[in-house]
Amino acid sequence: MVQLIIGEKGKGKTVELLAKVNEAVKNAKGNLVYIDKNTRHMHELSNKVRLINATEYPITNADEFLGFVCGIISQDYDLEQMYLDSFLAITSLNGKEIVDSNVLEKLDKISSQFKVDFIISMSVVEEELPEAMKSNVIIAL
Repeated sequence: MVQLIIGEKGKGKTVELLAKVNEAVKNAKGNLVYIDKNTRHMHELSNKVRLINATEYPITNADEFLGFVCGIISQDYDLEQMYLDSFLAITSLNGKEIVDSNVLEKLDKISSQFKVDFIISMSVVEEELPEAMKSNVIIAL
């Protein structure tokens, strides 16, 4: 399943995402991964969550990001959830390019195939999302 936390920049999406991951770790049976564009939130995350700084890797577009995610999944059979912060910055997409890239639909297929849930924060308003993904919004700020 792909869940979305959306809203304009600076509205508190990261705070919501951090709260979700720190709550989820209490009941997780598998591993949790938090991908961000830096390590600024390292001390706000439970030490049971693996933090990955995506900018340390040569990711320049959405397809490379999907390959990166699949690589993480292939190395961890106990992976349960992935939290993706600064999603648009990491994938080098803007709000309008989400529709053309089909990246959210591809993540949904990956989620179904490998039984990994994705919780994503991104700076978009609901109107910029693909119609099929609007029902995946769990928090709109």
